[in-house]
Amino acid sequence: MKWSRVIRTATAQDQSAAEFEIVGDGAERTVRLTGDWTLQALGGTGRRLRQMLEREPAQRFDLTGVERLDTAGAFALVRAAGDGFDPEQVTARPESERLIGLVTEAARKKPKVKREPRGWHEMTVRIGKGVVSTGYDAFDTLVFAGHLLIVFGKSLVNPARIRWASVFSLAERAGLDAIPIVATTSFFIGAVVGLLGANMLREFGAQVFAVELIGIAVLREFNILITAILLAGRSASAFAAEIGSMKMNQEVDAMRVLGVDPFEALVFPRFMALLVTIPLLTFVATLAGLVGGLAVTWSVLDIGPNFFFQRILEYVGPTHFWVGLSKAPVMAAVIAGVGCRQGMEVGGDVESLGRRVTAAVVHAIFAIIMIDAAFALLYMELDI
Repeated sequence: MKWSRVIRTATAQDQSAAEFEIVGDGAERTVRLTGDWTLQALGGTGRRLRQMLEREPAQRFDLTGVERLDTAGAFALVRAAGDGFDPEQVTARPESERLIGLVTEAARKKPKVKREPRGWHEMTVRIGKGVVSTGYDAFDTLVFAGHLLIVFGKSLVNPARIRWASVFSLAERAGLDAIPIVATTSFFIGAVVGLLGANMLREFGAQVFAVELIGIAVLREFNILITAILLAGRSASAFAAEIGSMKMNQEVDAMRVLGVDPFEALVFPRFMALLVTIPLLTFVATLAGLVGGLAVTWSVLDIGPNFFFQRILEYVGPTHFWVGLSKAPVMAAVIAGVGCRQGMEVGGDVESLGRRVTAAVVHAIFAIIMIDAAFALLYMELDI
Protein backbone atom coordinates (compact mmCIF):
# COMPACT_ATOMS: atom_id res chain seq x y z
CA MET A 1 0.00 0.00 0.00
CA LYS A 2 1.35 3.41 -0.99
CA TRP A 3 1.44 6.26 1.46
CA SER A 4 2.53 9.86 1.57
CA ARG A 5 4.12 11.76 4.39
CA VAL A 6 4.99 15.50 4.51
CA ILE A 7 7.74 16.97 6.71
CA ARG A 8 7.56 20.77 6.96
CA THR A 9 10.17 22.95 8.61
CA ALA A 10 8.38 26.27 8.39
CA THR A 11 5.01 27.78 9.05
CA ALA A 12 2.37 28.04 6.44
CA GLN A 13 2.95 31.77 6.20
CA ASP A 14 6.65 31.28 5.24
CA GLN A 15 6.38 29.69 1.82
CA SER A 16 10.10 30.32 0.88
CA ALA A 17 11.60 28.15 3.65
CA ALA A 18 13.21 24.84 2.72
CA GLU A 19 10.77 21.90 2.83
CA PHE A 20 10.75 18.27 1.80
CA GLU A 21 8.26 15.45 1.63
CA ILE A 22 8.72 11.71 1.21
CA VAL A 23 6.37 10.17 -1.33
CA GLY A 24 5.83 6.49 -2.00
CA ASP A 25 7.23 3.41 -0.37
CA GLY A 26 9.81 0.72 -1.00
CA ALA A 27 11.65 0.96 -4.32
CA GLU A 28 9.47 3.90 -5.38
CA ARG A 29 10.22 6.13 -2.41
CA THR A 30 10.95 9.68 -3.61
CA VAL A 31 12.03 12.80 -1.74
CA ARG A 32 10.35 15.90 -3.12
CA LEU A 33 12.05 19.20 -2.21
CA THR A 34 10.28 22.56 -2.32
CA GLY A 35 10.97 26.12 -1.26
CA ASP A 36 14.35 27.85 -1.21
CA TRP A 37 17.26 25.54 -0.46
CA THR A 38 19.71 28.34 0.30
CA LEU A 39 21.95 29.18 3.22
CA GLN A 40 19.47 31.69 4.65
CA ALA A 41 16.35 29.52 4.30
CA LEU A 42 17.87 26.13 5.02
CA GLY A 43 17.88 26.14 8.81
CA GLY A 44 17.89 22.60 10.23
CA THR A 45 16.18 21.01 7.23
CA GLY A 46 19.32 19.27 6.02
CA ARG A 47 19.96 17.66 9.37
CA ARG A 48 16.33 16.40 9.62
CA LEU A 49 16.44 15.08 6.06
CA ARG A 50 19.60 13.13 6.85
CA GLN A 51 18.01 11.61 9.95
CA MET A 52 14.91 10.61 7.95
CA LEU A 53 16.94 9.05 5.13
CA GLU A 54 19.04 7.05 7.59
CA ARG A 55 15.85 5.32 8.75
CA GLU A 56 14.07 5.14 5.39
CA PRO A 57 16.40 5.52 2.37
CA ALA A 58 15.01 6.96 -0.87
CA GLN A 59 15.89 6.20 -4.47
CA ARG A 60 14.84 9.42 -6.19
CA PHE A 61 15.06 13.16 -5.43
CA ASP A 62 12.67 15.57 -7.09
CA LEU A 63 13.90 19.19 -7.10
CA THR A 64 11.51 20.58 -9.68
CA GLY A 65 9.65 22.42 -6.91
CA VAL A 66 12.78 24.13 -5.55
CA GLU A 67 12.67 27.85 -6.27
CA ARG A 68 16.30 28.70 -5.43
CA LEU A 69 19.30 26.47 -4.83
CA ASP A 70 22.85 27.38 -3.79
CA THR A 71 25.93 25.37 -2.83
CA ALA A 72 24.83 25.18 0.83
CA GLY A 73 21.50 23.61 -0.15
CA ALA A 74 23.13 21.26 -2.62
CA PHE A 75 25.68 20.15 -0.04
CA ALA A 76 22.92 19.59 2.52
CA LEU A 77 21.18 17.28 0.05
CA VAL A 78 24.36 15.40 -0.85
CA ARG A 79 25.36 14.93 2.78
CA ALA A 80 21.85 13.78 3.75
CA ALA A 81 21.73 11.22 0.90
CA GLY A 82 24.98 9.58 2.08
CA ASP A 83 27.89 7.96 0.27
CA GLY A 84 25.68 6.05 -2.17
CA PHE A 85 24.20 9.24 -3.61
CA ASP A 86 24.25 9.50 -7.41
CA PRO A 87 23.47 12.79 -9.20
CA GLU A 88 21.55 10.71 -11.76
CA GLN A 89 18.91 10.13 -9.07
CA VAL A 90 18.03 13.83 -9.12
CA THR A 91 15.26 15.32 -11.24
CA ALA A 92 15.70 19.10 -11.43
CA ARG A 93 16.31 22.04 -13.73
CA PRO A 94 19.52 21.78 -15.78
CA GLU A 95 21.34 24.47 -13.77
CA SER A 96 20.40 22.73 -10.51
CA GLU A 97 21.60 19.38 -11.84
CA ARG A 98 24.97 20.91 -12.79
CA LEU A 99 25.34 22.49 -9.36
CA ILE A 100 24.53 19.24 -7.57
CA GLY A 101 27.01 17.39 -9.79
CA LEU A 102 29.79 19.83 -8.98
CA VAL A 103 29.03 19.75 -5.25
CA THR A 104 28.92 15.95 -5.27
CA GLU A 105 32.30 15.75 -7.00
CA ALA A 106 33.84 18.25 -4.59
CA ALA A 107 32.36 16.52 -1.52
CA ARG A 108 33.77 13.15 -2.51
CA LYS A 109 37.31 14.44 -2.92
CA LYS A 110 39.43 13.63 0.08
CA PRO A 111 42.37 15.88 0.96
CA LYS A 112 45.74 14.36 0.23
CA VAL A 113 48.11 14.44 3.16
CA LYS A 114 51.53 15.43 1.89
CA ARG A 115 54.33 13.75 3.74
CA GLU A 116 57.05 16.11 4.78
CA PRO A 117 60.55 15.01 3.71
CA ARG A 118 62.83 13.81 6.46
CA GLY A 119 66.53 13.09 6.81
CA TRP A 120 68.44 12.61 3.56
CA HIS A 121 65.37 13.40 1.48
CA GLU A 122 64.93 16.73 3.24
CA MET A 123 68.57 17.63 2.63
CA THR A 124 68.36 16.84 -1.08
CA VAL A 125 65.15 18.88 -1.36
CA ARG A 126 66.79 21.88 0.29
CA ILE A 127 69.86 21.56 -1.96
CA GLY A 128 67.64 21.36 -5.03
CA LYS A 129 65.62 24.40 -3.98
CA GLY A 130 68.86 26.28 -3.34
CA VAL A 131 70.20 25.44 -6.80
CA VAL A 132 66.95 26.49 -8.47
CA SER A 133 66.83 29.69 -6.42
CA THR A 134 70.42 30.46 -7.40
CA GLY A 135 69.51 30.04 -11.05
CA TYR A 136 66.56 32.39 -10.73
CA ASP A 137 68.74 34.93 -8.89
CA ALA A 138 71.38 34.74 -11.60
CA PHE A 139 68.75 35.33 -14.29
CA ASP A 140 67.24 38.27 -12.37
CA THR A 141 70.72 39.71 -11.90
CA LEU A 142 71.36 39.57 -15.64
CA VAL A 143 68.02 41.29 -16.28
CA PHE A 144 68.89 43.99 -13.75
CA ALA A 145 72.36 44.50 -15.24
CA GLY A 146 70.91 44.71 -18.76
CA HIS A 147 68.37 47.33 -17.73
CA LEU A 148 71.10 49.32 -15.98
CA LEU A 149 73.34 49.14 -19.06
CA ILE A 150 70.50 50.46 -21.21
CA VAL A 151 70.02 53.42 -18.87
CA PHE A 152 73.79 53.98 -18.82
CA GLY A 153 73.90 54.04 -22.62
CA LYS A 154 71.00 56.51 -22.80
CA SER A 155 72.76 58.74 -20.28
CA LEU A 156 75.97 58.70 -22.33
CA VAL A 157 74.07 59.70 -25.44
CA ASN A 158 72.13 62.40 -23.62
CA PRO A 159 73.89 63.56 -20.41
CA ALA A 160 70.96 65.88 -19.67
CA ARG A 161 69.00 62.79 -18.57
CA ILE A 162 71.33 62.31 -15.59
CA ARG A 163 69.89 63.62 -12.32
CA TRP A 164 72.99 65.46 -11.21
CA ALA A 165 71.44 66.79 -8.00
CA SER A 166 70.78 63.24 -6.82
CA VAL A 167 74.25 62.10 -7.90
CA PHE A 168 76.04 64.81 -5.91
CA SER A 169 73.79 64.36 -2.89
CA LEU A 170 74.36 60.59 -2.84
CA ALA A 171 78.10 61.07 -3.48
CA GLU A 172 78.29 63.28 -0.40
CA ARG A 173 76.48 60.74 1.77
CA ALA A 174 78.36 57.72 0.39
CA GLY A 175 81.75 59.44 -0.03
CA LEU A 176 82.50 62.45 2.14
CA ASP A 177 80.57 61.12 5.12
CA ALA A 178 82.49 57.83 4.89
CA ILE A 179 85.97 59.40 5.00
CA PRO A 180 86.38 59.24 8.81
CA ILE A 181 85.49 55.56 9.15
CA VAL A 182 87.52 54.56 6.07
CA ALA A 183 90.58 56.53 7.18
CA THR A 184 90.42 55.24 10.76
CA THR A 185 89.99 51.61 9.73
CA SER A 186 92.76 51.79 7.13
CA PHE A 187 95.10 53.45 9.62
CA PHE A 188 94.75 50.57 12.08
CA ILE A 189 95.00 47.97 9.31
CA GLY A 190 98.28 49.52 8.17
CA ALA A 191 99.49 49.60 11.76
CA VAL A 192 98.63 45.93 12.29
CA VAL A 193 100.42 44.91 9.08
CA GLY A 194 103.45 46.94 10.11
CA LEU A 195 103.52 45.42 13.58
CA LEU A 196 103.24 41.86 12.27
CA GLY A 197 105.93 42.50 9.67
CA ALA A 198 108.29 44.07 12.17
CA ASN A 199 107.91 41.20 14.67
CA MET A 200 108.31 38.45 12.07
CA LEU A 201 111.16 40.01 10.06
CA ARG A 202 113.14 40.93 13.17
CA GLU A 203 113.90 37.24 13.68
CA PHE A 204 115.73 37.19 10.33
CA GLY A 205 117.38 40.56 10.74
CA ALA A 206 115.34 41.97 7.86
CA GLN A 207 113.30 44.59 9.70
CA VAL A 208 113.81 47.09 6.90
CA PHE A 209 111.67 44.97 4.56
CA ALA A 210 108.66 45.74 6.73
CA VAL A 211 108.34 48.94 4.69
CA GLU A 212 107.89 46.97 1.46
CA LEU A 213 105.43 44.67 3.19
CA ILE A 214 103.34 47.60 4.35
CA GLY A 215 103.52 49.35 0.99
CA ILE A 216 102.51 46.35 -1.12
CA ALA A 217 99.78 45.19 1.28
CA VAL A 218 98.23 48.64 1.62
CA LEU A 219 98.64 49.88 -1.96
CA ARG A 220 97.64 46.68 -3.68
CA GLU A 221 95.01 45.04 -1.50
CA PHE A 222 93.92 46.57 1.77
CA ASN A 223 93.10 50.07 0.50
CA ILE A 224 90.41 48.99 -1.95
CA LEU A 225 89.32 45.94 0.05
CA ILE A 226 88.68 47.84 3.29
CA THR A 227 86.97 50.66 1.40
CA ALA A 228 84.70 48.30 -0.50
CA ILE A 229 83.76 46.23 2.55
CA LEU A 230 82.93 49.32 4.60
CA LEU A 231 80.80 50.74 1.79
CA ALA A 232 79.11 47.38 1.35
CA GLY A 233 77.96 47.53 4.95
CA ARG A 234 77.26 51.24 4.84
CA SER A 235 75.98 52.15 1.38
CA ALA A 236 74.60 48.85 0.04
CA SER A 237 72.35 48.48 3.07
CA ALA A 238 71.29 52.13 2.83
CA PHE A 239 70.43 51.77 -0.87
CA ALA A 240 68.42 48.61 -0.22
CA ALA A 241 66.55 50.22 2.68
CA GLU A 242 65.78 53.45 0.80
CA ILE A 243 64.54 51.82 -2.38
CA GLY A 244 62.83 49.05 -0.42
CA SER A 245 60.83 51.52 1.68
CA MET A 246 59.77 53.30 -1.50
CA LYS A 247 58.75 49.94 -2.94
CA MET A 248 56.68 49.18 0.17
CA ASN A 249 54.93 52.55 -0.05
CA GLN A 250 54.22 51.95 -3.77
CA GLU A 251 56.26 55.00 -4.75
CA VAL A 252 58.15 52.95 -7.34
CA ASP A 253 54.83 51.87 -8.89
CA ALA A 254 53.73 55.49 -8.90
CA MET A 255 56.90 56.40 -10.83
CA ARG A 256 56.10 53.82 -13.47
CA VAL A 257 52.52 55.11 -13.75
CA LEU A 258 53.87 58.64 -14.27
CA GLY A 259 56.23 57.40 -16.97
CA VAL A 260 59.43 57.69 -14.89
CA ASP A 261 61.89 54.82 -15.13
CA PRO A 262 62.89 53.79 -11.56
CA PHE A 263 66.28 52.69 -12.85
CA GLU A 264 66.90 56.15 -14.24
CA ALA A 265 65.62 57.95 -11.15
CA LEU A 266 66.82 55.67 -8.34
CA VAL A 267 69.42 53.12 -9.46
CA PHE A 268 71.62 55.05 -11.90
CA PRO A 269 72.32 58.06 -9.57
CA ARG A 270 73.50 55.65 -6.86
CA PHE A 271 75.65 53.81 -9.37
CA MET A 272 77.26 57.07 -10.51
CA ALA A 273 77.75 58.29 -6.94
CA LEU A 274 79.74 55.20 -5.94
CA LEU A 275 81.62 55.19 -9.23
CA VAL A 276 82.95 58.65 -8.39
CA THR A 277 83.51 58.28 -4.66
CA ILE A 278 85.16 54.86 -4.32
CA PRO A 279 88.39 55.88 -6.12
CA LEU A 280 88.63 58.95 -3.89
CA LEU A 281 88.00 56.88 -0.76
CA THR A 282 90.59 54.36 -1.96
CA PHE A 283 93.16 57.15 -2.17
CA VAL A 284 92.24 58.27 1.37
CA ALA A 285 92.52 54.69 2.60
CA THR A 286 95.95 54.38 0.97
CA LEU A 287 97.29 57.47 2.73
CA ALA A 288 95.79 56.40 6.07
CA GLY A 289 97.20 52.87 5.77
CA LEU A 290 100.67 54.12 4.96
CA VAL A 291 100.55 56.56 7.87
CA GLY A 292 99.49 53.72 10.18
CA GLY A 293 102.36 51.58 8.99
CA LEU A 294 104.76 54.51 9.32
CA ALA A 295 103.65 55.09 12.91
CA VAL A 296 104.53 51.49 13.83
CA THR A 297 107.84 51.32 11.98
CA TRP A 298 108.89 54.67 13.39
CA SER A 299 108.09 53.71 16.96
CA VAL A 300 109.20 50.05 16.86
CA LEU A 301 111.98 49.94 14.25
CA ASP A 302 113.08 53.58 14.43
CA ILE A 303 112.51 54.01 10.68
CA GLY A 304 111.78 57.70 10.04
CA PRO A 305 109.37 59.19 7.50
CA ASN A 306 112.06 60.14 4.97
CA PHE A 307 113.52 56.65 4.81
CA PHE A 308 110.04 55.07 4.88
CA PHE A 309 108.66 56.98 1.88
CA GLN A 310 111.99 56.72 0.02
CA ARG A 311 111.81 52.92 0.15
CA ILE A 312 108.13 53.07 -0.84
CA LEU A 313 109.02 55.05 -3.96
CA GLU A 314 112.10 53.01 -4.89
CA TYR A 315 111.07 49.44 -4.08
CA VAL A 316 107.28 49.49 -4.20
CA GLY A 317 106.49 52.07 -6.87
CA PRO A 318 103.20 53.31 -8.25
CA THR A 319 102.31 50.05 -10.04
CA HIS A 320 100.79 48.47 -6.96
CA PHE A 321 98.73 51.59 -6.32
CA TRP A 322 97.26 51.51 -9.83
CA VAL A 323 96.59 47.78 -9.48
CA GLY A 324 94.53 48.46 -6.37
CA LEU A 325 92.81 51.47 -7.90
CA SER A 326 91.84 49.49 -11.02
CA LYS A 327 89.47 47.41 -8.89
CA ALA A 328 87.54 50.47 -7.69
CA PRO A 329 85.06 50.83 -10.62
CA VAL A 330 84.19 47.13 -10.46
CA MET A 331 83.66 47.29 -6.71
CA ALA A 332 81.49 50.39 -7.10
CA ALA A 333 79.31 48.70 -9.70
CA VAL A 334 78.92 45.58 -7.54
CA ILE A 335 78.05 47.47 -4.34
CA ALA A 336 75.54 49.78 -6.02
CA GLY A 337 74.07 46.99 -8.13
CA VAL A 338 73.60 44.58 -5.24
CA GLY A 339 72.10 47.22 -2.93
CA CYS A 340 69.70 48.61 -5.52
CA ARG A 341 68.66 45.19 -6.81
CA GLN A 342 67.82 43.94 -3.33
CA GLY A 343 65.84 47.12 -2.72
CA MET A 344 63.83 46.60 -5.91
CA GLU A 345 63.00 43.05 -4.77
CA VAL A 346 61.37 44.15 -1.49
CA GLY A 347 57.76 43.07 -1.05
CA GLY A 348 54.98 44.74 0.84
CA ASP A 349 55.96 43.84 4.40
CA VAL A 350 58.65 44.86 6.87
CA GLU A 351 60.01 41.32 7.11
CA SER A 352 60.81 41.37 3.40
CA LEU A 353 62.61 44.68 3.84
CA GLY A 354 64.75 43.25 6.65
CA ARG A 355 65.64 40.16 4.62
CA ARG A 356 66.62 42.19 1.59
CA VAL A 357 68.76 44.64 3.55
CA THR A 358 70.60 41.74 5.18
CA ALA A 359 71.00 40.02 1.81
CA ALA A 360 72.37 43.24 0.29
CA VAL A 361 75.21 43.41 2.84
CA VAL A 362 76.03 39.69 2.73
CA HIS A 363 75.93 39.42 -1.06
CA ALA A 364 77.97 42.59 -1.55
CA ILE A 365 80.75 41.50 0.84
CA PHE A 366 80.82 38.01 -0.70
CA ALA A 367 81.02 39.47 -4.21
CA ILE A 368 83.81 41.86 -3.15
CA ILE A 369 85.97 39.06 -1.79
CA MET A 370 85.35 36.89 -4.86
CA ILE A 371 86.17 39.74 -7.23
CA ASP A 372 89.34 40.59 -5.31
CA ALA A 373 90.44 36.97 -5.57
CA ALA A 374 89.70 36.97 -9.30
CA PHE A 375 91.76 40.14 -9.77
CA ALA A 376 94.63 38.61 -7.80
CA LEU A 377 94.67 35.56 -10.06
CA LEU A 378 94.41 37.73 -13.17
CA TYR A 379 97.32 40.00 -12.22
CA MET A 380 99.37 36.99 -11.18
CA GLU A 381 98.89 35.47 -14.63
CA LEU A 382 99.76 38.82 -16.22
CA ASP A 383 102.80 39.13 -13.93
CA ILE A 384 101.77 42.58 -12.76
